[in-house]
Amino acid sequence: MNSDNLNLVVITGMSGAGKTVAMQSFEDMGYFCVDNMPPSLLPKFWELIKDSGKITKICLVIDLRSRDFFDELVTVIQNMDNTNMIKMSVVYLEASDSELVSRYKETRRSHPLQQSGGSVLTGIQKERAHLQDIRQKAHLIIDTSTISPRELREELTREFKQDDDHGFFVEVLSFGFKYGIPIDCDVVMDVRFLPNPHYISDLRPLTGLDKPVYDYVMAQEDTEKFYAKFTNLIDFTLPLYQKEGKSSVTIGIGCTGGQHRSIALAERIGKHISSMGYKTNISHRDRFKKKEAVNRS
Repeated sequence: MNSDNLNLVVITGMSGAGKTVAMQSFEDMGYFCVDNMPPSLLPKFWELIKDSGKITKICLVIDLRSRDFFDELVTVIQNMDNTNMIKMSVVYLEASDSELVSRYKETRRSHPLQQSGGSVLTGIQKERAHLQDIRQKAHLIIDTSTISPRELREELTREFKQDDDHGFFVEVLSFGFKYGIPIDCDVVMDVRFLPNPHYISDLRPLTGLDKPVYDYVMAQEDTEKFYAKFTNLIDFTLPLYQKEGKSSVTIGIGCTGGQHRSIALAERIGKHISSMGYKTNISHRDRFKKKEAVNRS
């Protein structure tokens, strides 16, 4: 393995400065993320990762709770940073005292270093003093005092996104309303207003993946009107979903049984989205439901 294949990002910094949001950003970029690992376990953990040969991007979120914990982290990072097999970056998140106090007040949590009877501000100031050395060793420092979680995600994506990262992804899913609406859909479209091929004996045993059914659905005048209006909506909203920081969008297309109309339109809509340059997957949840029912009878 060479250094280009082993990427380690350590996220640390002030408690309440946005480490959870940062970790979620790295998860969206395809990193294997571990939260709050003791520094003493880092070398052993890294050996296991190298031996597996499968995971090449790691993100560790380390929350510093005591002076001993902090000293241990500094030593481990210094040793690992000198290992030529590891390309390591330390991301340090901070915010102003007033902003951190406000965030703790909103969540009604006590600060990790706040002593019994002490103030939140005392804990924040103690932590800031403890973190000065590790802050100086950070490769990237981000002050989150005046930025939103979305802006933090965008900045981390600009800094760390690689060409092979998954990025924004669209799932187009056909389904049958008789089996329930998929719980993970962001957008659901009901196409039961279109003529149903189920009532044509030659088409009933087929699905929307078969050309006769696909052609029948697409030959309807209302299908073309719907397709034009719906793809206009998709063309408008997908860039906005991506801008807002969503990593994926699932679009559900439903008909009665999930066999004919929904499958045909999911195929066409999915191919349209793919032609726009989005990574797209087309799936058909209830395609085999009829066959399963026959087998049980």
